[in-house]
Order: sequence, then structure tokens, then C-alpha cells
Amino acid sequence: MIPIEVGEPSWRKLHVVQEQVNDEAITAELHLVDEVRIAAHLRDLATKQLIMARHNRKVGLRSFKKSDLVLRRADIGNKNARDGKLAANWEGPYRINEQLGKGAYTLESLDEKEIKRTWNADKLKAYYS
Repeated sequence: MIPIEVGEPSWRKLHVVQEQVNDEAITAELHLVDEVRIAAHLRDLATKQLIMARHNRKVGLRSFKKSDLVLRRADIGNKNARDGKLAANWEGPYRINEQLGKGAYTLESLDEKEIKRTWNADKLKAYYS
């Protein structure tokens, strides 16, 4: 009696691996690796530029003149511990004493006592009285 195979043959039996064809495919893929890498890098740069342009469109620069009134961001170290999470996030008002350039300012209190450290414009906001 002769055995008869029933069912579909497996993929492995249908597609016998030919080493010559496989080696050529691997070599061709290796030649394309640099091109794929460069294309991915260019896509990455384009995406970063798009994100930066969208961000810069929404963000406005803050600049203050001498004697403008501002509120300053309350530092974590300066907050009163007993106030807990209900402590104020902004302190002030303070007066701009001097503009040091690139968004850095020195402040003074309203009774003209100078605050020792400098403050960046992103930690200040205008105070309207």
C-alpha cells in the first residue's frame, strides 16, 4: 500500500531556502541600510522643526522695563511649611530694579529694599494694580 499525504504541505516544504538567493537579498538589504538611516534622520529633523515652530508660535517673550510691577514665583524652599498645598504660588508685588539681559532681572520690594538674587522672566509675571 502507498501512503497518501492528506492536507496542505507546509510552507517550509513549498519554499525551499536557496542560499544563493538568500545571500543576495541580505547583501542588497545591507546596501540600503545607510539610505534608510539617512531618510529616518531627515524625517526626525523635519518633525523636530515642526514641533519647534508650533511651540514658538504659541510662546510669547516676556520683557519688563525698569520700575514695572511684577509678581515672582514662590520657590519651594521659601514657602511656609504650615501652609501646605494651599500656599500662594506667587509672591509680591515687586518692582523691577535692573534688567541684566537675556531675561534676567533684579528686583526690589516696594519700600526699595533690593532682593539679593536675580530672577528670570519665566519666573515673573506682570502685576496690574
